[in-house]
Amino acid sequence: MRKEQFGRFLTMMLVFIGLTFVAFYFHITNGAFDMSVMDVVKTMLRIDPNEKHDLVIFEFRLPRIVIAALVGIGLGMAGTVIQGVTRNGLADPGILGINAGAGASIVIFMFFFQMSSNNLTDDSWSSILMMPLFGFVGGAVAAGLIYLFSWRNGVLDMQRLILTGIAISSGFGALSLYTSLKMNASDYEMAAVWIAGSIYSANWSFVLSMLPWIVILGYVIYRKSHLLDYFQLEEASAKSLGISVEKEKSILLLSSVGIVSACVSVSGGIGFIGLMAPHIAKRLVGIQHRFVLPMSAMIGMFLLVFSDYIAKTVFEPSELPVGIVVSIIGIPYFLYLLVKSRA
Repeated sequence: MRKEQFGRFLTMMLVFIGLTFVAFYFHITNGAFDMSVMDVVKTMLRIDPNEKHDLVIFEFRLPRIVIAALVGIGLGMAGTVIQGVTRNGLADPGILGINAGAGASIVIFMFFFQMSSNNLTDDSWSSILMMPLFGFVGGAVAAGLIYLFSWRNGVLDMQRLILTGIAISSGFGALSLYTSLKMNASDYEMAAVWIAGSIYSANWSFVLSMLPWIVILGYVIYRKSHLLDYFQLEEASAKSLGISVEKEKSILLLSSVGIVSACVSVSGGIGFIGLMAPHIAKRLVGIQHRFVLPMSAMIGMFLLVFSDYIAKTVFEPSELPVGIVVSIIGIPYFLYLLVKSRA
């Protein structure tokens, strides 16, 4: 059985790696400036380099694809952890307000530190590296408020969790909007697009600012992924196995908040990836989290790279924020899960 499950896991991973490469191919060759596969291959292998191709690939499309992939991986992993810790299949960083908390903190950072649309693309390393830290503070505050208001008689009330998350998300969303309205016109436009979820202004500085968070915290989460299986038991049963439940839950949740904050700092409020990816992964590879976690990361990567390609091309030369495309997919899926859970 274990060999069969592992074989299925490897097969599904290879399938989604292949699908991601297909999305990568369409994303990097299509746009306002179309290129052939040979143009891309020659440019990346430095065979007869072309200045225009270099600019389009290395300055615009490749960093955008890499950020979409990393954000998809991060949100997929964070969603798996949050659903596992709360034992709630409808939980998600966006629905619970963690995205909104991190986003509000970063909008405030943009307002006070003058992170305008002009200097965001420059090498302002100190500001860019500080954005995930500010996001972490906002996300941690949101997570703390959710726990505070959802805790009842020593137990996390799942019904309260969703309702509290929606309320906190609305509150932080209003704070983001209020702060952005205090900005000047050009900065407000940038902030509004960013709040909707967009990675069109991606560059390599943003990749380097979020990569350590994804790698280090992702490793911590994966090493503790087996604990998520035990958390599906009653809390008393998990404690009887010698697990320090509250300590381990705190480590996993804080790691997830850190990853979400890093993602929000470069992509804005992209929701539903953390909701959809774990459910799809469990249908494909079973319920063991050592398989579900990397599968969710791979599914999240594919969903976001493909969604960003759709956002870039569907109304070309104009672009949609990728968060809108993901929401168009995610809202019907959320309603389906809600109806299914009630049944």
